[in-house]
Amino acid sequence: MKSTGNTILITGGGSGIGEALAHRLHDLGNTVIIAGRRLDVLQQAAAGRANIVPVQFDADNADAIDAFARQVVADHPALNVLINNAGIMRFEDASKRRDLADAEATITTNLLGPIRLINALTDHLRQQADAAIINTTSGLAFVPLLATPTYNATKAALHSYTVALREILKDSVEVIELAPPAVQTDLTPGQATREGYLPLADYIDEVITLLTASPTPAEVLVQRVLFLRNAEKEDRYAQTLAALNSH
Repeated sequence: MKSTGNTILITGGGSGIGEALAHRLHDLGNTVIIAGRRLDVLQQAAAGRANIVPVQFDADNADAIDAFARQVVADHPALNVLINNAGIMRFEDASKRRDLADAEATITTNLLGPIRLINALTDHLRQQADAAIINTTSGLAFVPLLATPTYNATKAALHSYTVALREILKDSVEVIELAPPAVQTDLTPGQATREGYLPLADYIDEVITLLTASPTPAEVLVQRVLFLRNAEKEDRYAQTLAALNSH
């Protein structure tokens, strides 16, 4: 991935990993469009940065995603990088019958949202120089947290989709996976200060080093996530599953 001179769209760009990525990529000399549900939060994230553009976006509405994509391309025809980062994480008790509203919302936001936005922008991106798609998955795509079964499943599915898409678009668009470990953000209540989670600034420092490497790795994996990513390959899957869920 080219590190500077891009026009980058980041969904979920108003907070957490999305906001931190937006700031660091902006610092490298890129124009960054940050998209999310709450315009006030996006405006706060863009404050004082002339080339960060906040745009309201509903990741759950198929028609709205198509309209959003058309408008973004019209307003920013140089758009050449899409970072699918918007996501939600809901705790669920799958041991008994339950209301599936959280599960269905998680699938819509975390899986259908990126697929729909990629679909809406692929034709445009294929025509751009140095085009890239970056999908944010999770270490939990590889070893599940039992309290968040649907979240894990959406990230595992997005991992598989990303692998396929990389091969499909290999001659026109670079496809990269960003798989974070547990990072101190507001993804779940109390997570921003949770002991043992990787501080956000440290995570972004390592991510930017990997993203700006030449060549950029197909999977951007910080050291902390390798415990999960390599569990099966290193023949310690059962132990890793038990350790992850022991807390």
